[in-house]
Amino acid sequence: MLVDSHCHLDKLDINAYENGTEGAIDAARDAGVNQILTISVDLDSFENVYKFTDRSGIIASCGVHPLHKEGLLQDPESLLELARRPKVVAIGETGLDYFYDKEPELHQAQKDSFAVHLDVSGQLALPTIIHTRDAKQDTLDLIKSHGDQNVGGVLHCFTEDYAMARSALDLNYLISISGIVTFKNAEDLRDTVRKLPLESLIVETDSPYLAPIPHRGKKNEPKYVRDVAQFVADIKKIRLEELMEISSSNFHRKFSKVNRNDVLN
Repeated sequence: MLVDSHCHLDKLDINAYENGTEGAIDAARDAGVNQILTISVDLDSFENVYKFTDRSGIIASCGVHPLHKEGLLQDPESLLELARRPKVVAIGETGLDYFYDKEPELHQAQKDSFAVHLDVSGQLALPTIIHTRDAKQDTLDLIKSHGDQNVGGVLHCFTEDYAMARSALDLNYLISISGIVTFKNAEDLRDTVRKLPLESLIVETDSPYLAPIPHRGKKNEPKYVRDVAQFVADIKKIRLEELMEISSSNFHRKFSKVNRNDVLN
């Protein structure tokens, strides 16, 4: 089994397919992808994300991205209501991004929203999907103070250092590797992947962003998660099939609400 653990089906470039997003999903299935987790970045567009779960093999998350300034959460009620949907399997993506948001008052708004997401994650026993950039210590501190370590989550599209990855593992988080690992300037990330145990890793596309080599310059798609998986397998010096088996097992262990038998048709 191969899982794209993080993509944005509502944002894909579908011009290459006669039947739109369904064509991109079919192409992923034909490339060996069995399940796709499509990610929410704000509650206003959540219905556009969730509609894809009508198709077998597709599940969704529910949350607000830290850079979605006008939608950052102050209370849990709206998130709780939507996150109780049957095919919502995770909270997020949420987290902290100080790379684009430099103002301290915006940092505080992000932290407040992140804390709400972590609280809901614990209430519903759904893992948290975290976006973190230039906010390592604050991210770890909030996970410790508001997260439920029995539930944990995922640091998605990981680009931070090995020390942060190890701290996240101790807090019951997985590390999700995207196409960035294939980029020429990503040797530090590749070194982190070499050091991390296989049982800590899952793979993703974050499509339509960050297409892996050899597809750089193209819009990313879920089918390219196979290229990410192959690259990680090469780093770990194992067969692609072994990496697929281990990463999907890691995914299903963390996202326990996902039905393993609900696969793309």
